Amino acid sequence: MPFRFWRRIRLAPGVTLNLSKSMASLSFGPQGAKYTISPHGNRATVGLTGTGLFYTVHDRERAGRGGAAPAQEVAAQDRLTLGFFQRLFTPADEKRFVDGLRALNEGDQEAALAALEEARELPDAAWVAGLIRLRREEIDAAKAHFDHALGRRADLGALFEKYEIAAQANLPITEDIFAHIFPRERGTRLTLLEIAQIEGRHDDAMAHVERLMHLDPTDPVVLLSFAELALDTPGDRSLMDRVVRATVRVENETPVYTAILLYRGRALAALGLPDAAIDVFTLANRRRKDRPDGLLHQVRYDRAVLYHETGQRARARPQFERIYAADPGFEDVAERLGVGKY
Repeated sequence: MPFRFWRRIRLAPGVTLNLSKSMASLSFGPQGAKYTISPHGNRATVGLTGTGLFYTVHDRERAGRGGAAPAQEVAAQDRLTLGFFQRLFTPADEKRFVDGLRALNEGDQEAALAALEEARELPDAAWVAGLIRLRREEIDAAKAHFDHALGRRADLGALFEKYEIAAQANLPITEDIFAHIFPRERGTRLTLLEIAQIEGRHDDAMAHVERLMHLDPTDPVVLLSFAELALDTPGDRSLMDRVVRATVRVENETPVYTAILLYRGRALAALGLPDAAIDVFTLANRRRKDRPDGLLHQVRYDRAVLYHETGQRARARPQFERIYAADPGFEDVAERLGVGKY
């Protein structure tokens, strides 16, 4: 059976620089999924493809914490404008970085990219230039920028912090799930991991995910990426065992965890433990609210296949029928039910 339950979508996130009168926030993301960080609190707005549902989560813990007096507000545009005397003492690369962000804010992507690539020795400039190149699907150029940013990861984010502008991208991990990434090692490696997968460089992708697992083995996006990569080689029993061990405490709380459970079940099946895999698929199927239809169909399909393979055909057929009724073109359900084209 195919091991990816979604079609891998192109890495072409939209890029916008959002500035208001009293604050600045740099947001990246495709239509329907955007994350904005600002002095007034974080806000995540995520839309699940094809459902019309959007989720917004506010986190104001960082804003005004401890009752301290708020910092003096600086007009957002001023943060991207260097005065005459300030320019005399600002390094040339940093000037071009600021010029690039200002051009991006003004909607001039060509000028923004030109300025940022002139300043590409600065990791923050390379990071934004990489995102713009990704938006254009210029993968090789994007990879070069992110490689450079990763090589200077100790300085990543420093200029954004200096100018009080928060940057974040929404990276498509699946058709319905986006990872929020910052100009830090985690976000940069996740981006390079996705690029490596698109280009079919499995070993490079695994190297990045191994480092990410070392940084935080509980990060659900990292865990999902690790499980997906591991299931590219289901015959590697040692790797399947690692997937099972890494996902042992995963509960079906969010769509990301549902996807992880799908891979956990597949790893158990690859180890020759079909009953345990069926139990995991059943757990993944229990929470249906807010789950993408394609993900639920795949969970049910994998469970039905195992029912069929273990001789429980009376339990398999109803599952295939329900999937066919909802999506006649899904996998090979029509063929399995004998209702293909005549």
